[in-house]
Amino acid sequence: MNGNGGKRMKLTIAEPGLLKDCIAIISELVNEGQFEVNKEGIELIAMDPANVGMVIFKLLSSCFVEYKVDSVPVKLAINLNNLKQILKRAKPNDMLTLETEEENLLRITLKGATTRTFSLPIIDIEESEQKAPALKFPVTIKTDSSRITEAIEDADIVADSVLLEADQESFVISAKGDLSKVNIVFKPDKSTQILLEENKKYRAKYSIEYLKKMIAGGKLADQVTLQFDNDYPLRLEYKAVDKLMLSFILAPRVENE
Repeated sequence: MNGNGGKRMKLTIAEPGLLKDCIAIISELVNEGQFEVNKEGIELIAMDPANVGMVIFKLLSSCFVEYKVDSVPVKLAINLNNLKQILKRAKPNDMLTLETEEENLLRITLKGATTRTFSLPIIDIEESEQKAPALKFPVTIKTDSSRITEAIEDADIVADSVLLEADQESFVISAKGDLSKVNIVFKPDKSTQILLEENKKYRAKYSIEYLKKMIAGGKLADQVTLQFDNDYPLRLEYKAVDKLMLSFILAPRVENE
């Protein structure tokens, strides 16, 4: 079981939609990944194949109605597209159970009006274990997920990259195509916080193609936190308290002007 030595686990969740939505979002960026099941919950850190985006995911053990792990951690490398296809079959009221059975299989049971059982191979991933990079961010923006989703969708009409700028007065998302441009201005208010380490202007450019996949996290949480610096990676984080955390790190687009 990918270096697991046959450790057994049985996890049951009564809200299959939580796992289903997370895996659907993650699988748009990452083809396969190694889950670690420990006392706190299920964790995944994975890079996209182009090494441009990283996903960091935690689903807390408190989300599960049954959480049995023989000895932690259990490591399971899974093809995320295959897992997504199975989870798509889960109905909202199903009880979803994940358990390791034979040496190299993950058994997924959906129990509702009928009991459906799928088995998914546990794969070997060559690469070394992924770690979240230690990044320092002088800019932190907290706002409604829906506002960021709208802004990225607006920018997508115009260009394939987006410029983020922040100073004490405002946070601006803008994009510029050959003929068109768009500017979305966020002012500090009830739902938008702009926290800066220094009173100066910060700016960085990012790929809209990647951001469109990442902002799907908005369906998991009402609020989003964005952190960045000048020509530096962006961190986007979605949190549902006592349930889950899904965050993304996106490399900047540094253009030769």
